[in-house]
Parts: sequence; structure tokens; C-alpha cells
Amino acid sequence: MSEVQSPPTQTSLELAPDTSLEPATSTELAPITTEQTIITTNAEGKRVKKIIRRKRRPARPQVDPATFKTEAPAATGHIFNIWYNKWSGGDREDKYLSKTAAQGRCNIAKDSGYTKADRTPGSYFCLFFARGICPKGIDCEYLHRLPTVTDIFPSNIDCFGRDKHADYRDDMGGVGTFQRQNRTLYIGRIHPTDDIEEIVARHMAEWGAVERTRVLTARGVAFVTYLNEANSQFAKEAMAHQSLDHDEILNVRWATVDPNPQAAKREAHRIEEQAAEAIRKALPAAYVAELEGRDPESKKRRKVEGTFGLQGYEAPDDVWHAKEKGEIEGGGMEGRMIEGGKTYGQDTGAAQYSAAPAAQGGNGILSSSTLAALKGYTATPSNKRSTPVSGPLVDYGSDDDSD
Repeated sequence: MSEVQSPPTQTSLELAPDTSLEPATSTELAPITTEQTIITTNAEGKRVKKIIRRKRRPARPQVDPATFKTEAPAATGHIFNIWYNKWSGGDREDKYLSKTAAQGRCNIAKDSGYTKADRTPGSYFCLFFARGICPKGIDCEYLHRLPTVTDIFPSNIDCFGRDKHADYRDDMGGVGTFQRQNRTLYIGRIHPTDDIEEIVARHMAEWGAVERTRVLTARGVAFVTYLNEANSQFAKEAMAHQSLDHDEILNVRWATVDPNPQAAKREAHRIEEQAAEAIRKALPAAYVAELEGRDPESKKRRKVEGTFGLQGYEAPDDVWHAKEKGEIEGGGMEGRMIEGGKTYGQDTGAAQYSAAPAAQGGNGILSSSTLAALKGYTATPSNKRSTPVSGPLVDYGSDDDSD
């Protein structure tokens, strides 16, 4: 079962007399630094590699721990689930509860920073940080930052570590389903204005890269699609019961499947682009440019250089891939396999067996005197059959043991 985030515990005034929201200092964590590598060319034409190290700031508490109160959830169902700390049985939220403004709002520019979770690979994101009410700061055991494309989670768990379900709820709220990758959010109850598209785009871009935004101005509804699924999950919790530039209280839900055929084509095209991008990263740049037709001179160059000094030989694609991979890794052309266990070098044009140089050296299994004695030895074929003697069974050639 996946991990469930419990509400932060309430702290009394005697234990925490300081009510400031400055970043907490923890002795268990050392400042985490990030490295950025930049390759530039100097005035002499040489490539210079620079490594820039920046010290990350610690995450600050979003609310005062002394004033944080854990209240029992409102009775929106028939059965209270003590594990998930919520009511179940009523599949639709209360209409008055959904119109209650959120307690806080996350400010990525000020609140994000490193926590204890940065020391643990595969950590989940803090649900209370997304809602803007996490009082722990640097001592939180969950991540206090925005998801990126490198944050990959199982299909049955969201970025907060909550289990997904087999199907959506009737009101399209909650965690969602694991049967479909949904990156689109439905945002309702938006105050209609002339610049509603600019307002929605500005506020929703705070939580990640947005792929597409569609606004229905007359109805006060918007559909926002993110590039990353984890960013859509984070934005759903961050903008729930929030407001934009006015005093409205947003209704944020998962969007249903778009019946427009163009939407299905866009989704299929996006999946193809992701697969193509993964292939581009795995192959050398020159090879990708030739496949995409951006380097017309590569075919001519291959035809000239493809013999590798062997008359009538045409190297296959895997040999070219190994050659270009060796040049990228700095290994050059020496010792690269051609076919059948042979290698090719830079100085000699003919192919030679890789075992020949090892036999010529003095550090082999056989000594130099033994090799000198073997030079004049001529081996005779061992499969030559001897001439049969004359007798009554000269022409008998049966190989059966019973005979």
C-alpha cells in the first residue's frame, strides 16, 4: 500500500515560542548544492568547461506551527475512514464545502527549498506544501518544490504518494484513475472578464509548463493541459478553492475525455514525439541528422569512407553507430569490431584478427623460444584417412558397431 500523508501535528505555544516564518535550521541536514555545467568557446577558439555550483536554500514553513490546527473533516459521506482521515460513501462533495475558500496558497518563489526528502531518492511531494499550509519547512519528509519531467512515479500512484482508483468519482474530483493518463484540468466558476484568457494562463503557469489552454468566456470555464502529468496533479491541489484576480472560489476537477477527433490526434502525435525524442537522445547527433534528412552530405561521406580500406566492403549501420559512439566517448576508431570478430585500425587498411598482436608480444602464454621453434613447424591435416589394406573386407565401409 502506498504512503499516506498525515496532517502535521499541532505544536503548543510553550514548545515553539518563536512565531516567525524564517527557515528552520536542522542539524540533520547540510546545505544541498546544485551543479550546472556550461561549455563555452574562448577567444582562442578552445572549448572551456565551467561548473557553476549554487547552494540551495532551505524550505521555509508556510504557516506558524503554533497556530496550525488540525480539524476533523466535514461529514461528506456515510463512513469515516480512519486510514485516509476522510469520509467515504458519499461520492459527491458537499456543495457548500466546495465553496469555502482555501486556508492558504503556495508561493513557489518563496516557499520552495530543500527538505529531508531531498536526501531520499524517489520521495513524494508534500500535499500540504501544495495547499500552502505546511508548517514543517526544512524538517518535512516530503519534497517542497515543483515536479519536473525527471520525477517519474508508478501509474497507480500520484505525485503525493496517494493510491489511484479504478475509475473517476462522479464529480471528477479526488486522486483520479490509473487507467488513463490525464493531464487536463477543468476549472469552473471563473469570474468572466475581457482578459480572462490572460488571467488563467498567468495563474496556471505557476505550477508547470502548460501545453494548451482553452477558455469558455461566457460560461467562466477553462481547460488547462500540462506537459507533465505530475504538474497537473500538483496544480489541481494548489488551485483547489483558490481565486484568481477576483474573489471567486474555483472549482478544480479532472477533465473528461475530449470527444473532439483532433484531440485524439494531438495525443497520438504527442506520444510519437516522446518516443522520437527518446530515440534522439539514445543515438548520436550525426546519425539522427542523417535519418531526418538534415545532413545531405552524410550519404556521400559514407559512400567514400564506408569501405574502411577494404575493397568491395560496405559497413552496416551498426558499425557506423559503434564508430560514432566511440568518437563521442573519446575511444577513437581503434579496436572497434567490424564483423566476425575482426577489428579495424587507423594505420592499416586490411582487417586483421585481434589475436595476432597478442601472439607477437613477449608477455603471452608461450615464450619467445617456443614461438621461434614453432615457426618452422608445418602442421599436417588430421582428417586424412589412411589407405586400407588389401583383404576380404576392403570394400566394407559400415560404421555400425553391431556389425
